[in-house]
Amino acid sequence: MTSSIKISPSILSCNFSKLGEEIESLEKAGADLIHIDVMDGHFVPNITIGPEVIKKIRPLTKVPFDVHLMISPVDNFIEDFANAGSDIITIHPEATKDLKKSIELIKKFDKKVGISLNPNSEISLVEPCLNDIDLILVMSVNPGFAGQKFKPEVLKKLEKIKILKGKICTPMAYPLIFTIKQKKNIFFEKMSTNKQRH
Repeated sequence: MTSSIKISPSILSCNFSKLGEEIESLEKAGADLIHIDVMDGHFVPNITIGPEVIKKIRPLTKVPFDVHLMISPVDNFIEDFANAGSDIITIHPEATKDLKKSIELIKKFDKKVGISLNPNSEISLVEPCLNDIDLILVMSVNPGFAGQKFKPEVLKKLEKIKILKGKICTPMAYPLIFTIKQKKNIFFEKMSTNKQRH
C-alpha cells in the first residue's frame, strides 16, 4: 500500500560545502521528492541558488526535484530552471502578471506545475487553475527565511482547497497533491489536523 504522506526535504538547510553528499543521503533516507528553494533577493529578501547548481546536482539522484521559485518576474527564468533538471516547477501567483500564461510556459517544457500560496495569499488566486496544476504548496511561514514558527491557521486553507478540488477538478485532473510547508521542511500530501509533526 502506498503511503499518503510524501516526504520532501528542502536542501536549504543542508551543508552546501557537501551538497553532493547531502543529496545522495536524502535519496538513501527515502525522500520522495527533493525540495529546492530558489530565492532572488527581490521577491523575497534572501538569495539562494540558481539553475547552474541544479544542473550540477541533477545527475546525483533519480529523486524528483520540486523547484520552488521565489523569484520575480518568474517567467524570465522558467526555461532555465526547466532545462537545469527540474521535475516540478512551483511558482507564486504574485510573481507573475498572468498565472495561466506562466502555467502554460512550464508545461511547454514538459514539467509538472506547482502553485505556492503564502500564509496571507487568498485561495481565489489559484481557484481558476485547479484543473491545470499538479501541486499546491500551502506555506505556513512567510517565504524567504528558515526557522519561522508554524502558523496553524493555514490548516483551514487546506480544508477549503480540498473542498474546491472536489467541486471543480475534472477526473482527468486527479490526483492533485496538497502539500504544506512547515519549519522542519516536512510536506503532507493529505491533510491531518490530529497528527502534525513539530
